[in-house]
Amino acid sequence: AAVNNSPATITSTSLPTDGVPAPSPADGLTGKIVFTCQIFKVQASNQVCIMNADGTGFRRLTTDDSRQHFYPSLSPDGLSVFYATFFETNNYEIYELRLSDGNVRRVTNSSAIETAPELSPDGRAIVYARYNPNTERYQIILAGRDGSDPSNIPGVSGWDPTWSPDGRQVLFASDSKGPVQLYVVGLDGKNLRTVTSLPAIRGRSDWSADGNFIVTYSGPAWEREVYIMNADGTNVRQLTPGGGNSQGPSFSPDGKWVAFTAYFDNFSDDNGCEIYVIRTDGTDLRRLTNNGYCDYQPRWGP
Repeated sequence: AAVNNSPATITSTSLPTDGVPAPSPADGLTGKIVFTCQIFKVQASNQVCIMNADGTGFRRLTTDDSRQHFYPSLSPDGLSVFYATFFETNNYEIYELRLSDGNVRRVTNSSAIETAPELSPDGRAIVYARYNPNTERYQIILAGRDGSDPSNIPGVSGWDPTWSPDGRQVLFASDSKGPVQLYVVGLDGKNLRTVTSLPAIRGRSDWSADGNFIVTYSGPAWEREVYIMNADGTNVRQLTPGGGNSQGPSFSPDGKWVAFTAYFDNFSDDNGCEIYVIRTDGTDLRRLTNNGYCDYQPRWGP
């Protein structure tokens, strides 16, 4: 059954009148963040970029200006990035890019729409969403790291999957039972349960490395906020300060911070979304990117 727990807003740091500050060394931000960077200001030409967790070391990873690349995630060892790329009409395939030398390997070959890939904690399997035109719904697909033996998790439909830290379950969004909510299911399709009861969930969520917390985002267009909760859906709290249209959260590897996309400094500008971080207690909001284009779908890794 759905968890009925009304969200309570955390008392967050007030927004500075001159904009959100960049991180300082004292913030102790470590690891890397991979994200979708709309450097050409056109969705069809989205690219995948990476930076250090303090906003330094920005670089573009994908090189084809003419194709869309999106939904990136870092491997648990931090050595490669998985993402989806436009291949042809109604066909997005999954790729893996090795960070050491930029080598790109195509993972899937299904002639379907496949998005949101993520490597399992043990590095042996991937999970992603595949659109089924026959049912007009997305399925959650499990496959080997190299794309071998793909199969859908039986009995479920949904999108934006992410692994539990122990690799035994998948968290995903679905509208199969009404309004979109988050669900958790075992890899065999058993023990399906509803996690959230929020009014307007979109999808992108994350599970903290210690297994104790989940983050997601909810709200109508231009009024979205990031929420944090216990892994069973209890104790729902609004994490982000209001008014930023905050979305697409991802936990830091140490579980102390959450990265997300928002418009605090350029609200209502379609090219104004930047990547921010905030502590899980709702304090120390920091801005990582400051570009004239949209940076979104951050995924934090080592």
